[in-house]
Amino acid sequence: QVQLVESGGGLVQAGGSLRLSCAASGSISSINAMGWFRQAPGKQRELVAISTNGGINYKDSVKGRFAISRDNAKNTVYLQMNSLKPEDTAVYYCYAAHRGSDIWGQGTQVTVSS
Repeated sequence: QVQLVESGGGLVQAGGSLRLSCAASGSISSINAMGWFRQAPGKQRELVAISTNGGINYKDSVKGRFAISRDNAKNTVYLQMNSLKPEDTAVYYCYAAHRGSDIWGQGTQVTVSS
């Protein structure tokens, strides 16, 4: 089994930056992909960024502002978020694809004030 623990959320003004971290533990050798999703109040959960064996994909609205990276030595994935906008406000969830199963972290709140 794999466990994911996120950190780094918080309150920031528009135009500011935050970095989210997600540490994986357990059977990490079988993780095929890791990434970040988010869910705003009243909306469906959506993909923000994901790193797979085939490369990296971003939601169109965060391209050029957000960057996902992985530190395999630390079993950690990061999401650097720059030029934040109020519409980026959401609960951000770390995600891992593991042996055909979807693994989720507990979520971390990101709030961007205007």
